[in-house]
Amino acid sequence: MDKIVLEMKDVSQAYGSQWVVKNLSLTLEKGQIGCLLGASGCGKTTVLRTIAGFEPLLQGTIALNGKIVSQAGLTTAPAKRAIGMVFQDYALFPHLTLFGNVAFGLQDLERRERAVRVSEMLELVGLDKAHTKYPHEISGGQQQRVALARALAPKPDLLLMDEPFSNLDVALRERLSVEVRDILKAYGATALFVTHNQHEAFAVADRIGVMDDGTMLQWDEAHTLYHCPANRRVAAFVGEGMFIPGNIQATGKVETGLGTLDGVFCADTEHRGAVDVLIRPEDVVHDDSSPIKAEVVRRNFRGANVFYTLRLISGDLVQALVPSHCDHKPGEHIGIRSDVRHLVTFPREENVHARADS
Repeated sequence: MDKIVLEMKDVSQAYGSQWVVKNLSLTLEKGQIGCLLGASGCGKTTVLRTIAGFEPLLQGTIALNGKIVSQAGLTTAPAKRAIGMVFQDYALFPHLTLFGNVAFGLQDLERRERAVRVSEMLELVGLDKAHTKYPHEISGGQQQRVALARALAPKPDLLLMDEPFSNLDVALRERLSVEVRDILKAYGATALFVTHNQHEAFAVADRIGVMDDGTMLQWDEAHTLYHCPANRRVAAFVGEGMFIPGNIQATGKVETGLGTLDGVFCADTEHRGAVDVLIRPEDVVHDDSSPIKAEVVRRNFRGANVFYTLRLISGDLVQALVPSHCDHKPGEHIGIRSDVRHLVTFPREENVHARADS
């Protein structure tokens, strides 16, 4: 096993009588990029601040490279944790050039060594020709990269990033998230960031922790989170989809209003009988030759694709992502077939046959 850089065991944190983090555990190995994913108020930024040492820990332990830095009654100072931090607003010094910003945390180095190190970092983030510019003279995406260079310059053991793309427009956010992953991987950095945007999490992270109400619901790879969610709450938060009723037969196949499903269960399924089945948009294929027909209830034009909400003959609702050259209006009936390869089922709950992401 690779060296563990960050290990959190049963971490709990509260503000007054309000618990905001509850029994959270995770490990992050050297060179891995982790992400805490969840809605606002779920506790993810509190976790980041506790790792950084900005807040004392009430319960549990936090260890960096095998050494405990936080537990009840013990808080190693942030400056002694070998942690780099990229804040949501970047926190660049407006009166310093980009060179001066990146050099700020390198005061212990000799001038020549410091200059070499700053040049290396600005080259790493693609700003090697902008040493003398000031933060207001560059774009938001470039400011984000300068903040990243400044945080990496002291060679931290762990890099923490708080909603690093939230101040950028959508197009730039998507492009920069891929660039940031490339930069971190090229540097060999171990990093943990928080976001409410699952597309950013998928684009950047090796491991993602879905958080809700202060608890870690699942810590896993993106593919596993999507195709094998640990519970309904993860299924509801990650991706899009709807639950429809089904019955698991003795053969292991599932009878539904979408037809007989014969995919691979995401985990050992001991139960038989009534279940709710998660149907993702990619599980439903538009096929005019199919005998299965569905009524278009809603359509959401997305450019290259149209996102349809469809009503099956059984009355169940499913979703489908169809190329936009196939344009159908609400009330029309279209042919569909199932292409369910991962069977995600939970014990039946009444009145649950609605959007998984609602």
